[in-house]
Amino acid sequence: MRIVSSVLRARPTVALRRVTPALPVRVRFSSSDAHSQETFEAFSDRYVAFFQGAEDLFEVQRGLNNCFAHDLVPSPSVIEAAVRAARRVNDYATAVRIFEGVKEKVENKQQYQAYLDELKPLREELSIETKEELYSS
Repeated sequence: MRIVSSVLRARPTVALRRVTPALPVRVRFSSSDAHSQETFEAFSDRYVAFFQGAEDLFEVQRGLNNCFAHDLVPSPSVIEAAVRAARRVNDYATAVRIFEGVKEKVENKQQYQAYLDELKPLREELSIETKEELYSS
């Protein structure tokens, strides 16, 4: 035991230096970086086109997830395209949830009511009720 402790004490103290590699650093930009300077109109057009081309429920839900992840409330045209896509893939629950998402994104009840009023013809055409309407009876 004495030999080990004397060897440990006799070891010279080495100051540790942080060595940085001289290799160039590669920065990989995500695909969302391309959209960071996108205007609201371009955003709306992109998502309207996306939802018009969505062919299955996975695509619709993926598009909704991406669309609602942005720090803005999607325009009524985007909401209309998303609701039509949800009904096209025969998913009523997702169509109802789109309106729930809008309710969470807007700042107040008046804005939500404005969306409902503007999209009322669509809701009547596709027979879609909001969560409040479904559970009020």
